[in-house]
Amino acid sequence: MQYLPIFTKLDNKPVLVVGGGEVALRKCRAFLKARAQVTLVAPEFCQQLTELAEQGEVSLVHDYFNEQHLNGMMLVIAATDLDSVNSQVFELANQRNIFVNVVDDQPRCTFIFPSIVDRDPITIAISSAGTAPVLARRLREKLETLIPQHIGPLATLVGSFRNKVKQRFSHFADRRQFWETVFDSSVVSKVQTGNTDAANEQLELLLNAKPEPEGEVYVVGAGPGDPELLTLKALQLMQQADVVVYDFLVSDEIMELVRRDAELICVGKRLGDHSVVQDDTNQMLVDLAKQGKKVCRIKGGDPFIYGRGGEEVQVLAANKVNYQIVPGITAAAGCSAYAGIPLTHRDHAQAIQFVTGHCKQDGQELDWPSLAKPNQTLAIYMGVIKSPHIQAQLLKYGRGAETPVAIIENGTRKNQRVVTGQLGELADLVSRHSIISPALLIIGEVASLHQQLAWFGDKIQTSSFAQPITDVA
Repeated sequence: MQYLPIFTKLDNKPVLVVGGGEVALRKCRAFLKARAQVTLVAPEFCQQLTELAEQGEVSLVHDYFNEQHLNGMMLVIAATDLDSVNSQVFELANQRNIFVNVVDDQPRCTFIFPSIVDRDPITIAISSAGTAPVLARRLREKLETLIPQHIGPLATLVGSFRNKVKQRFSHFADRRQFWETVFDSSVVSKVQTGNTDAANEQLELLLNAKPEPEGEVYVVGAGPGDPELLTLKALQLMQQADVVVYDFLVSDEIMELVRRDAELICVGKRLGDHSVVQDDTNQMLVDLAKQGKKVCRIKGGDPFIYGRGGEEVQVLAANKVNYQIVPGITAAAGCSAYAGIPLTHRDHAQAIQFVTGHCKQDGQELDWPSLAKPNQTLAIYMGVIKSPHIQAQLLKYGRGAETPVAIIENGTRKNQRVVTGQLGELADLVSRHSIISPALLIIGEVASLHQQLAWFGDKIQTSSFAQPITDVA
């Protein structure tokens, strides 16, 4: 992060704009919106600035810039056409530790102007750190269409209740839960329709109602790793949770989207390292919910596909704990799509089987004769360690050694890697390319389509059949 995003109160604070043309006028107007005390220095000024001075909104100093003009200033803008003057403003302001911005000269900026979505008192600022201002502006335009106009009046209304709410609820968690209730209530729709008196009455009723904090568990699928694959509901619940219970398979980029003040508890499992046993995790979810907390149990992929989400929900139901289930994109779907491998294809595979690479379920060996049938795709989770056994069993029961295979490591993530080859060399591919988990094995004719259909974007690293890995980004 090159710039710390902060909102500064400039009421009656002295700011200086060096320049007297159109650019200076534009910056001046931005400061005036924030009710700053604006002084401009230049040998001459455009007509609009002269009019602002005549109206008493700004002060004009007809002079060439010198160091004395910086005295007492909080912020400075250099908005002249002369590089020598702009450079002088930057150097002198920087020496005095005064925030300075040289227009359209990002290296000479200790602060920058973001693109702004204004729903006073709600303000959203978007910045590209000066690298792509047009892109930031386009993002602002999109947000302008997404954020309704009534958000401002709604913020003003709830702001008028802040002190009452603090008196009513002494604990921060109780206050946060109250506001969550408000924003899920008809108060919002009343403000939207302009009926602020009715909205105010509704808020009073909610404030005086007997609080009944009730815990809940959200069993959320985080998908295979790319945060853009999160569902909207998953993101909303992640933002509402008091506690987030997560696994190692949940990517760092997704964990960055969790509410900042939420308590984070890792119960992840890696091969040979179960930091928290499953029964303890189940009980933890029950205990946290019964304390009245909103708990987000977030899992990589989909919680009901090799994620033990079913076991956890059974325990929640048995203990009469409220819960929601939010599906996620399972690894087989997400990783194969990002690798350009269709799991089914009418020319190659009319069926698909999802299999766990642990290979045994309750002591029962997998149905290898069924798994070895042609014209189907096998998507094998957690199969890296057992790849020699998987290879041997499939060959033993009739799958051809030339059957295409793909190994997708860190699927959908920035460091995704795809290694392709044939079933007869599966174990060797895993060893030779030092494949590590999380990785998905895809076995079947569809794996051969990777070379044709792979999206050669900056998220993909790939290899040809049994060839060294190359970065094709």
